Amino acid sequence: MTSLALPLPPLANREDAGLMPRVRSKGSSPATDADAALVARLRDGDESAFAELIDLYGATMLRVAQMYVRDRATAEEVVQETWLAVLNGIERFEGRSSLKTWLFRILTNRAKTRGEREGRMLPFSALAGAGEEDEPAVDPDRFLGPDSAEPGAWAAPPRAWPQDKILQKETLGVIQMAIEDLPDAQREVIRLRDVEGWTPMEVADALEITDGNQRVLLHRARSKVRAKLEMYLDPDVAGGTA
Repeated sequence: MTSLALPLPPLANREDAGLMPRVRSKGSSPATDADAALVARLRDGDESAFAELIDLYGATMLRVAQMYVRDRATAEEVVQETWLAVLNGIERFEGRSSLKTWLFRILTNRAKTRGEREGRMLPFSALAGAGEEDEPAVDPDRFLGPDSAEPGAWAAPPRAWPQDKILQKETLGVIQMAIEDLPDAQREVIRLRDVEGWTPMEVADALEITDGNQRVLLHRARSKVRAKLEMYLDPDVAGGTA
């Protein structure tokens, strides 16, 4: 099955040991000119710059924090702690990674620490593979059996859908519900990649997983979302009766 690209629009100077990453990982993108401008405003105490940062990443930070801690209230505390750490450490931001990557590394480090303290901690890499080792990306019933003329070929191949139909409000609602039904790790990766437009490198850095891991998660998530969308738009094909 082909991948589904979702049609959605997409200050103290102390640095807490172990919680304020400074060195970018291999392959991380450095800070952009836009990052530099935003950092300069933050260092100048520009409150609108902080508000801009919250608008950009606040909701995503809360979702990511919830991957590591027991409940939403604790995740909100982790996010607040992260914002304080960002303000306290902005003078030490060196631009060797993007501001986004730096911010989310602080968040995940703090969320992990809180999760460990509460006995809730489970590495994202463990969540990424939990119960999915043998999970097929496509229902095996969609392929012809060994006794057919073409074993392994599509019994009912997927069909292209008109773009205007995909972008209808009801269809977008089906996509959003399908994303909500995904396992935690798959849901977060597809949101970051296909809804918010993050690059593979940014997702891997922020969630501290390998590039290969995030690609597998994305493929599985897209396959499941596409299957739900196919059931809605093309039920005959989804049921193998076409």
